[in-house]
Amino acid sequence: MEAAQQGQVTRSAADVYEEFFVPALFASWPVPVAQAAAIAPGQDVLDVACGTGVLAREAALRVRPGGTVTGIDRNDGMLAVARRKAPEIEWRQGQAEALPFAAARFDAVVSQFGLMFFEDRVLALAEMWRVLKPGGRLAVAVWDALERTPGYAAMTALLQRLFGERIADALRAPYTLGDPEALAALAAQAGIPAEVTTRGGTARFPSIEAWVHTDVKGWTLADMIDDAQYRLLQQAAPRALQRFVQPDGTVVFEAPAHILCATKA
Repeated sequence: MEAAQQGQVTRSAADVYEEFFVPALFASWPVPVAQAAAIAPGQDVLDVACGTGVLAREAALRVRPGGTVTGIDRNDGMLAVARRKAPEIEWRQGQAEALPFAAARFDAVVSQFGLMFFEDRVLALAEMWRVLKPGGRLAVAVWDALERTPGYAAMTALLQRLFGERIADALRAPYTLGDPEALAALAAQAGIPAEVTTRGGTARFPSIEAWVHTDVKGWTLADMIDDAQYRLLQQAAPRALQRFVQPDGTVVFEAPAHILCATKA
């Protein structure tokens, strides 16, 4: 997998990700994911592919008093932001396919919008299951299909038209696990008796300019689109994406997700 398909970003992109992507796309999901994992006071919780830590920070609020939260991610830029935002949480660098923890270590294991970027998704799920205690709860969120996320379907089509398939594929990557049956099948291959539920969501950006800035400067596209291409995209976006603009100039579109859940016997 290329870095784009693995969701790997630069350190500067991680700062943009936290400042812009988190409120636009990710901030509404930690609560439902934490609820799906039944996170409670006193528990030890692991957040896999924690990114800049938005889900881990929600988990930390819920495990008080007496609980702990550990966040693990392969990207040092993301972890640098996470440590700055919440130094009280333990942040570890590592890969989901080889979690550096003993079996049955955690009361709950969660992962928000990371599974689609793992090189071996079945092994990653099996590792999450391995480190979960009997009676513990697993909750993994992934985005629904691109065709059910109209804003990003349109943005991807625009990138394809302007710059070709390779760059467009970088924005398609987050939506590759949008089939709930295929997602459940992955869990079954990992030995996990999971159920998958679909939940509606909404993406919100302050403007089209902010949306383009976020997608390019806060994602793997930061290393793929040069300054001239970025200016071209900013010029083309208002017309191509106008249907998502609200009367106040903000951008709003549907962004549903699936949550895979299981309780370990």
